[in-house]
Amino acid sequence: MTTTPYRSTVRAGGDGFGRLLLAEWTKLRSVPRWLLTLAAAVVLTVLVALLTAAGTQSTGGGGSGPAPDLPPAVTDQGHYTYRTLTGDGSIVARVASQRADRAWAKAGLMVRAGAEPGAPYAAIMVTPGHGVRLQTGYESGGQGGGSGTAPHWVRLDRSGPTVTGYASADGRAWRRIGAVRLDGLPETVAAGLFVASPDEIEVVRQFGGEVISGHPTDTTATFDGVAVRGAWRDSAGGSGGSEGAWRDRAGPGGPAAPEGAGSTRAGGAFTLTGSGDIGPDLFSDDTTRTALTGVLIGQAAIVTLAVLFVTSEFRRRMIAVTLAATPRRGRVLAAKAAVVAAAGLAAGLAAALGALLVTGAGGRPVPPLTDGAVLRAVLGTGLLLAVVAVLALAVAVIVRRTAPAIALVLLALLVPQIVATGLPVSAARWLERVTPAAGFAVQQTVPRYDTAIGPWAGLGVLCAYAAVALAAAAWLLRRRDA
Repeated sequence: MTTTPYRSTVRAGGDGFGRLLLAEWTKLRSVPRWLLTLAAAVVLTVLVALLTAAGTQSTGGGGSGPAPDLPPAVTDQGHYTYRTLTGDGSIVARVASQRADRAWAKAGLMVRAGAEPGAPYAAIMVTPGHGVRLQTGYESGGQGGGSGTAPHWVRLDRSGPTVTGYASADGRAWRRIGAVRLDGLPETVAAGLFVASPDEIEVVRQFGGEVISGHPTDTTATFDGVAVRGAWRDSAGGSGGSEGAWRDRAGPGGPAAPEGAGSTRAGGAFTLTGSGDIGPDLFSDDTTRTALTGVLIGQAAIVTLAVLFVTSEFRRRMIAVTLAATPRRGRVLAAKAAVVAAAGLAAGLAAALGALLVTGAGGRPVPPLTDGAVLRAVLGTGLLLAVVAVLALAVAVIVRRTAPAIALVLLALLVPQIVATGLPVSAARWLERVTPAAGFAVQQTVPRYDTAIGPWAGLGVLCAYAAVALAAAAWLLRRRDA
């Protein structure tokens, strides 16, 4: 006689990942103190932002600083001697001589949308230490054009919105350095000769702070063989070609011009002396990142929540019940990680938005959310706390004890940033690039002298640490008793 094995027609419940997520979310929201901890992350972040804004307002600003019309984090100084050009045209000149005491001293030609601070521009320049460069967009360095020091010929051609730079050793055989497109370039532009010299900056770092000091430097260059082609106009609107057709613009908002700064003209030769640089201001304040500083405090609440979400079950032996209901332990860990990540994301977004709002209300100017970098910093803060929560959860599974897990995660996130303040800039960059603290780079919105890593690359480093910790936690969870 044969027997037929019994097979239940009732579907097993609770085995779907969606139901597992719902179960873990129910655990989280059913404990009031955990929800209060989540809210504390937002409150602490916003409170620090409010205190920072109030402190900045009461202290006030010192120094001349950049001109108020300048875009954030750029400097537009040096000395510029120019005429206006309507339509297409070109300008050519030989940098006959240049002081060679500063490697990044610049002397060359510039076409820009206007003489006002922060106007879009394209410049070709000769430098004593870095050869010929084509620069635009207030960026560092620019596009290299090979070796070449004074005396050297340079040329800029304007065709619609495109400006092309050329260089030559003899003024006859020209090599193309590159071309840039200046969107929105008006029909009438400013074009002429310029010199610039970066400030000499000294940074002294000590634990808990730094002292930045510096003084302006100046440079002098002589130009000859200046030739222009196109519909040139002088400052009064008349045709070019007279002695009064050239106009000077000293760098606005910068340090006081050195004695003798300006331009002189003798026959066909121009001598320009100027101070300050044109490009990024690597020592400017990152107001958005400063407003989000409170995340350093608020993350402690997120770490605590993520750790307790696991260790409380281990302490009460409830983890055995959870794993008995869902034997596939990796899925349980994944569900817990997804829930704490969602909680961290929500708290991070709320905290970032609240911090920017109170900072603006406190009187400190903050770029709007329509600014791409600011929006990325806000979204990145949410992702940052989501990844921190996953990292904390993984460490809690590995350690299984509340206090050590919290301490390990916070030390990994905070100690590199504290130690970096007492190290030389090069060592500090290295430390902040390879540790979990790299994740906070996602909040930066302007390039600075101490920038260690790009925003998304930094967040990627933190994600790598979280992924390794989560993989180790999954391996141990399968092999250890609950």
